Amino acid sequence: MPVSRTRAAWSAGLLATAVGTGLLTAAPASAVAGPSAKDGSFPFVAKLDIGGERSCSATLVEKQWLVTAASCFADDPAKGFKVAAGAPKLKTTAVIGRADLTRDSGVVADVVELVPREDRDLVMAKLDKPVTGVAPASLGFSAPLAGEELWAAGYGRTKSEWVPDNLHYAKFTAGAVKDTSLGLTGKAEDAVLCKGDTGGPAFREVGGRYELVGVNSTSWQGGCFGNEDETRKGAVEARVDDIAGWVQSVSSRTLLSRSNWKYAAHTASGYFTGDSHDGKRRMDLFVVWQDGEATLFQGADHDDPKQPFSAEYKIADKGSYWRDARAVTGGRFTESGSDGITVRWASGKLSTYTHVDEKGVHDEKTLARSDSWKNARLITAGRFTSNALRDDLLVLWEDGSTSMYSDTDVNGVKKESQLTKADNGWKNAVSIAAGEFTGKKTADLLIRWNDGQAQLFPGVDTAGYHGSRITVRPVGSAWKNTRTLTVGSFTAPGKAPDDLLIGWNDGNVSYYPGIDADGTHGEVQLVG
Repeated sequence: MPVSRTRAAWSAGLLATAVGTGLLTAAPASAVAGPSAKDGSFPFVAKLDIGGERSCSATLVEKQWLVTAASCFADDPAKGFKVAAGAPKLKTTAVIGRADLTRDSGVVADVVELVPREDRDLVMAKLDKPVTGVAPASLGFSAPLAGEELWAAGYGRTKSEWVPDNLHYAKFTAGAVKDTSLGLTGKAEDAVLCKGDTGGPAFREVGGRYELVGVNSTSWQGGCFGNEDETRKGAVEARVDDIAGWVQSVSSRTLLSRSNWKYAAHTASGYFTGDSHDGKRRMDLFVVWQDGEATLFQGADHDDPKQPFSAEYKIADKGSYWRDARAVTGGRFTESGSDGITVRWASGKLSTYTHVDEKGVHDEKTLARSDSWKNARLITAGRFTSNALRDDLLVLWEDGSTSMYSDTDVNGVKKESQLTKADNGWKNAVSIAAGEFTGKKTADLLIRWNDGQAQLFPGVDTAGYHGSRITVRPVGSAWKNTRTLTVGSFTAPGKAPDDLLIGWNDGNVSYYPGIDADGTHGEVQLVG
């Protein structure tokens, strides 16, 4: 092995667990004879330069987070992969979305924090800024099966290049799956993981998207440049699939704080990206910003109460048609198993999008298109009738009157029940939201008034509002400073009572778990 070292090569061989009569040297992910990714394949793979002394590969799993091998940052990888949490000891620069390193595409960012996983060769690396224009890899939650075909990719050596300028990739076959590790064998004779590939991804392809299941840890490196005499070519990956929830928990820490909530215009909650009946995942949050940008925050399936969301997706860019949205609500408008969004536009058009996912809103159904709907000031969807499969729509008009439209999927907005008449105190309402708070047969209505008071109307139905109002916040409370108010299952998936998420005028974000007839029960600050 040559004595000289460059930025793209490890400064020393990384010794790992003894296998048979030999030793595995750390070096995970690029194929010796695999094609280079000049076509822009797998843009989520990153190149790490660690202090100008070491080079590794990594995977973008969230806009501001990479996952890679902890051994990349260890003082002496031959003695183990343990690293301290916090800032890396050596200045570390990541290049993301640049398959050809001789070009200036992609994003360059510094690693500012390490969050190691104690039980395997894996670490989360936080970037100093979010990565835009590159879609993160998805996380696989199911274990690889022995014999399953997987991809591996990285910026390491090939059989003829000491310091390649391109990302390389190849197909591998999964071997033994253990508690924290996974074996890999190249499908082609010369598909091998080499030095510089440590930390790169092993992933499966599912319906045109890629799910990360492993991080390259060690390899025999048979046939790699500088290791031509070695004939063994197997590799070992640190598993990711069994700790995908932990990865989400770590990477979701920066989700909400990246947005300036002073400029949030509308919010809507729902199980947009998955069904609520699995009881595992919390609700998603759809946000429309003043400049027309729209964002979807996917609900998390981990247990960290301060991290209710696991991923962020841009639905629309600044200046989009969402600038014309005047009222937005989420709800179940079909029996498809997922929720949709209803929007009242500035033109007087009322639309329902029955399907929402990380790519946008789909399957628009126009419910109304008239000047009269320009007077619909606030809307909310909830279970106000006996139909448990689809929600109804409650509207607060400019004149203070309120109406309910039962089962808009079937009836549109033709079946109207007037609940309150015009010229009453409802003109002072600034927010309304339906939710399951008191255990009644139908949904409750939460109202925030312009004086800071918030009240619950229990068990609303087509006959109107029943029982005594329940005061959640008194007149003059800090809730006068509320910018957005969203009801949903943000702490206990699919279970009542619902929670309340508030975006404040100062840009902070909080939620109140489990609001019920006794009011709120503590505040969890998410941003601020």
